[in-house]
Amino acid sequence: MQWEVVIGIETHAQLTTASKIFSGASTAFGAEPNSQASAVDLALPGTLPVLNRGAVERAIRFGLAVGGKVANHSIFARKNYFYPDLPKGYQISQFETPVVQGGALTFVVQPRGELASSTPYVKTVKLTRAHLEEDAGKSLHEHIGLDGASGIDLNRAGVPLLEIVSEPEMRSAAEAVAYAKAMHALVIWLGVCDGNMQEGSFRFDANVSVRHAGETKLGTRCEIKNLNSFRFLERAIEFEAGRQIEVLEDGGTLVQETRLYDAERNETRPMRSKEDVMDYRYFPDPDLLPLSIGVDWIEAVRGSMPELPDAMRRRFMRDYALSADDAQSLTATREVADYFEALATEVNDKKIAANWVIGDLSAALNDGAISIRESPVTPAMLAGLIRKLLDGTVSNHAGRTVFKALWNAPQRTVGEIIEAEGLSQISDLETLARIVDDVLSANPKSVEEFRAGKERAFNALVGQAMKAARGKANPQQVNEILRRKLSA
Repeated sequence: MQWEVVIGIETHAQLTTASKIFSGASTAFGAEPNSQASAVDLALPGTLPVLNRGAVERAIRFGLAVGGKVANHSIFARKNYFYPDLPKGYQISQFETPVVQGGALTFVVQPRGELASSTPYVKTVKLTRAHLEEDAGKSLHEHIGLDGASGIDLNRAGVPLLEIVSEPEMRSAAEAVAYAKAMHALVIWLGVCDGNMQEGSFRFDANVSVRHAGETKLGTRCEIKNLNSFRFLERAIEFEAGRQIEVLEDGGTLVQETRLYDAERNETRPMRSKEDVMDYRYFPDPDLLPLSIGVDWIEAVRGSMPELPDAMRRRFMRDYALSADDAQSLTATREVADYFEALATEVNDKKIAANWVIGDLSAALNDGAISIRESPVTPAMLAGLIRKLLDGTVSNHAGRTVFKALWNAPQRTVGEIIEAEGLSQISDLETLARIVDDVLSANPKSVEEFRAGKERAFNALVGQAMKAARGKANPQQVNEILRRKLSA
């Protein structure tokens, strides 16, 4: 019996405002528990919430980026439920009229598991909505000083969130992970979220159901809460889909519920029964006026937005003649794209510039476990090295030696390293001709084999010439001189 997995994802992105969505309390991470919880965040008597304009602007920016409709009129509602980390008994959110409606996200899916060798494909997932809301607090277990009890930290209470809800259009864990990574990259690119999953700034809820292949009716869904890594998202979906299929094939019935993922056991387990809309008793928050977003405000935000990844990829392919794969790699993050753009403005050969960023620079960053913002080799420094490669001052092999020296001692210049290490390439034609003559004289058998049609013999002669020059000969010129002399 064939089964189809149906997945929808709710993404909670913490917005990059300095203060909370309805109060002036700080959103900084790492403060002592309950040191950043204001009276407004707790809805104490006599306090009134005031909407953070910066949070709205970030929501508008996201809506424009995904092609959604930014609502000119939206309202905030109270979502009523009791939970220990929500002592006021309700969460301020948006229900009937979210700030962003619709939109879509397009991304590349790399098949995984048994299908890992399959060709990557492009998928577009429609978005239902994106709405503004406040975060709740956090329950603390096994915290120092609690002597085995549980505590509540309300520092996160009131932190601004943009909840982004997808349509249930993903059909595998691989598609869900690709969607999540693309969303993560986009919100960071736009500057609306820092994307720090370890600190809880970006997390997912995965809604998973299964149905017989060919059916159109959705199955009973279970929501897996608070997944904060791509690996956990993938493993949780795979386990949950397998669990549901097993229950149904054994003749059981699924219950709509909220589940938690246990990474140590690699399993999901029940958390609580899944609430329906009526359980939350939404009603307009009487303390907040309706949110009005005029056309002028939307256009002002549009004018301040950065170039989006898709547009930048197309421009790199058009203006710099880069391949689709290279353009994709160079726009993986805004920081990488900015680095490449700065480098490309200083060198004529954009393809070589792209190769260095994707190759040697990326490898060094991975080895050092640092971001490109922390690279000791700046775009200007790398441009200086590439210019030396292009004018024949150094070979590719020597260029890598120079790069490593720059990485370890960025206070040195490219010229100083080349001179100190004796890395200058031999480009003098007379010198190279003498080296080639000596190689031809010392290798008569290879000469005979080449003239008999064996191309491998030519490569052997090139290798001997480079060896005689201690790797400093200009390989292109060596090739040209060798062919000219062999054909004479």
